Amino acid sequence: MRITRRSLVAAGLVLPSLAAGKTGGLKLGVTDWNLRLRGKVEALALGARIGFEGVELSLVPAADGARLELEDNALLERYASESKRLGIAIAGTALTECNRVCMASEKRAQQWLAVAIPITARLKARVILIPFFSQCELKQPSQIDSVVSILKEHAPAAERAGVKLGLENYLSARENVKIMDRVGSRAVMVYYDLKNAFDAGHDPYEELRWLTAKRICQIHLKDKAYLGQGVIDYVKGMKIIQEIGYRGFANLETTSPSGSVENDMRRNLDHIRGLLS
Repeated sequence: MRITRRSLVAAGLVLPSLAAGKTGGLKLGVTDWNLRLRGKVEALALGARIGFEGVELSLVPAADGARLELEDNALLERYASESKRLGIAIAGTALTECNRVCMASEKRAQQWLAVAIPITARLKARVILIPFFSQCELKQPSQIDSVVSILKEHAPAAERAGVKLGLENYLSARENVKIMDRVGSRAVMVYYDLKNAFDAGHDPYEELRWLTAKRICQIHLKDKAYLGQGVIDYVKGMKIIQEIGYRGFANLETTSPSGSVENDMRRNLDHIRGLLS
């Protein structure tokens, strides 16, 4: 029997971080909300135990609704210490509440963005996800105009901090790049989600090739059920992601059909890692 690095990873005999070296810098992470540990430090330990290289953290509002929990220095230090102790990166942060408190119109969301930049930098993460879904979906030109204005205001601070502001929405790749061009900052990029693009009627494979790694700051991987059994061709998708030279985190945003988060996440992780061999 031919023994490959892929088979050793599957058997748990090679650490995922070492196996990832041959993927050209592509790293596999997971969202804390899909670990069902949204805003919980324990997400780092679970992500590490499953074998991920990083965890994307939710920036959860504090009890008063105005501040973010991670504005608490003690909590911030706890995350940083756990990341170092466990040897797992903080893949990025996410303003998940901006699907409810809209960035385009709510001052509170804009204040969260302002403090999210230094928080993310202190965690040694490099991406803030800014989502525009649910009631905050970008549908009107006036909403896009407002977002452009807000991004122009905060992009200089993000540039200084070395942090990217990732736009995730149902707009096409070209519409997102128009926003980026209007803002005119290297800090504003696309947070690409293949399934979201498909659901919105776009061609994710064509869009990935068109965007290239120069316009993508981070990627979400998900589907209806297990990866490889849904509508997204991840054999094709992961090949393109590597071909365009993407070198950051691709984070699993997958659900748990069986009810076991750990087992289902490990199954999806193994599937994607196998495609990178």
